[in-house]
Amino acid sequence: MPTVLIIGASRGIGHEMVQQYRSDGWRVIATARKQEDCDALASMGATAHQLDVTSADSIAALGWRLDDEKIDSAWLVAGVYGPSHGSFPTGPEFDAVMHTNVLAAMRLIPIVGPLLADTRGKLAVLSSRMGSIGERSDTSGTLYRASKAALNSVLKDASITYGAQGVTCVAFHPGWVQTDMGGSGASLTPEQSVRDLRATLARVDAGANGSFLNHDGAPIAW
Repeated sequence: MPTVLIIGASRGIGHEMVQQYRSDGWRVIATARKQEDCDALASMGATAHQLDVTSADSIAALGWRLDDEKIDSAWLVAGVYGPSHGSFPTGPEFDAVMHTNVLAAMRLIPIVGPLLADTRGKLAVLSSRMGSIGERSDTSGTLYRASKAALNSVLKDASITYGAQGVTCVAFHPGWVQTDMGGSGASLTPEQSVRDLRATLARVDAGANGSFLNHDGAPIAW
């Protein structure tokens, strides 16, 4: 039975990933910040761990709990949008977005990457087309854009480090999805986005290591 790790599974895309992977017979390890959300994930058949991605101690504790695992696929889903304005962010706004979207990945990937090496597995981070510099034509959500561009850089570094160990590392744009972040008017349901994301990750091989892809597999400019 293959094993998938989903970081940030309490709602939205991460929650839908738990549902779809479980339906396909995968063993699912999932994290959420609140214990009640972990209880809900456990009721879905997942092995749930409480994790605050902004806490170094919480991340270290997760690493200890996962120490003997061999994982086939891992998704880093947790993220926040922050302020929608393009003006100067406050210090707390900057810290909240960058700690959740960037620092968490910098701390988690060194824990998760080695767990994928034995299986020659796949590591995916949920980025956003808004983080693309080459395709940028708008400035809304400047802080969110900066955080996703930084996340892409972290993923690219991971592709060099863990690609040498047989791990395929990919950054994904999930599409405009009907989540708390995307809003009810978004063009994709979580079911549609996750179906595409899972199918794309399943079919990519080592040649896609270090790529930035749309949910349907189309390449996106860095």
